[in-house]
Amino acid sequence: MRPKLIKPLVFIACLMPVANMAFGGFRAQLGANPIEAITHETGDWTMILIMTTLAITPLRRITGISELISFRRMIGLFAFFYGTLHFLTYIWLDKFFDMHEIVKDVYKRPFITAGFTAFVLMIPLALTSTKGWIRRLGKKWTALHRLIYGTALAGVVHYIWLTKRDEAKPFMYAVILAALMLWRAWAWWEKRRKVSGARVAEAA
Repeated sequence: MRPKLIKPLVFIACLMPVANMAFGGFRAQLGANPIEAITHETGDWTMILIMTTLAITPLRRITGISELISFRRMIGLFAFFYGTLHFLTYIWLDKFFDMHEIVKDVYKRPFITAGFTAFVLMIPLALTSTKGWIRRLGKKWTALHRLIYGTALAGVVHYIWLTKRDEAKPFMYAVILAALMLWRAWAWWEKRRKVSGARVAEAA
């Protein structure tokens, strides 16, 4: 695999959803409620890209393709990009920057609270995604970027509480997240078991 050749293709692929939305808006093809269509589309792509980001480490270890890790930062930043569009659609096109209404929504509507929590947790991840921040924070960077788990969980909860009819999609995200977290728990346990076994062997 040659990341330098594939990265531009991944970049273009990640831009395609917003390009399709822009084209649909220009052609008035977003349906009877364009704001709702944009909200759902940006929310979906935020979740898809978050799950993809979380899936890179398991895929890298299972397949042995170490180069996959080079795509994680780009995909994570695109997740933040779509999350920002999702958030802006809500506060701008839906609420017209009415802070009183927004604050009331965050406190009184649980799915808004969960979504807002997910977005807030993404901010430090995006801000510290550069090589400079990785170097400055050292081991703390890894601990900070575990916030992605909280982001994913809050995003799934947001989707589940939001959906009133078709629950298949939020359930799918919940299953994917559960599978990814179970894999991480298993990988952690395996690592601990091997370390303990090595220590016992050394002691013997």
